[in-house]
Amino acid sequence: MKPVTTSPASEPESAPATDTASVDVVLPCLNEAEALPWVLDRIPPGWRALVVDNGSTDGSADLARALGATVVHEERRGFGAACHAGLTAATADIVCFCDCDASLDPSLLVPFVREVREGGADLVLGRRRPQGRGAWPAHARAGNLALSRMLRRRTGLRLHDLGPLRAARRAPLLALGITDRRSGYPLEMVVRAADAGWHVTEHDVPYLPRSGASKVTGTWRGTWQAVRDMSRVLAAPATAPVPLSPGGTAQ
Repeated sequence: MKPVTTSPASEPESAPATDTASVDVVLPCLNEAEALPWVLDRIPPGWRALVVDNGSTDGSADLARALGATVVHEERRGFGAACHAGLTAATADIVCFCDCDASLDPSLLVPFVREVREGGADLVLGRRRPQGRGAWPAHARAGNLALSRMLRRRTGLRLHDLGPLRAARRAPLLALGITDRRSGYPLEMVVRAADAGWHVTEHDVPYLPRSGASKVTGTWRGTWQAVRDMSRVLAAPATAPVPLSPGGTAQ
């Protein structure tokens, strides 16, 4: 297994022509009308925003469509259900994921995509660095730390965060066969990637106070329920490796 590489935060970069082709950004969305304009305005030029509406009642889907995003509807509730619906709807070679609550700037994905495209990594994750008070509550940070330690014991990956900002190639992601459709989806992606011997890298990214209340980690109870769900992912037996071709596609 290749090691995890961590690097310091960097400012968003302008995307040259070679980085704008064939990139879809999956944005799971549940009542994020307040945050959508900020998030969609920061999608790099030439990339496609896939807003996956997970049953919003605040007009998020109509607003996203009016702002130029492609809207995917996923009736089954769950963060993982929304993420996977976006992944299956994607057609680009490289797929990125980003929360739709304005806590993360999708323009920071430009160097992530470049790293995947140039073969420097198979999966790139953003390590959240909170900016200001309230950006990352203590209970959510404690749950993330616990999961990172469990992940290290399970896979050997020395990650510091399991944040939602990430990039990888679409075909290999689909080939991983991720089954969780709740809060364990991001973790299962990393676990299955590790089992397959993927090169995983991690880079610091600014983490801003989110718009509205978190649907998963807004409370201690919600956080520990998520930890419980993710613990089931870690307890599952290792999956068979998914071989990658030299170009980073699943064989």
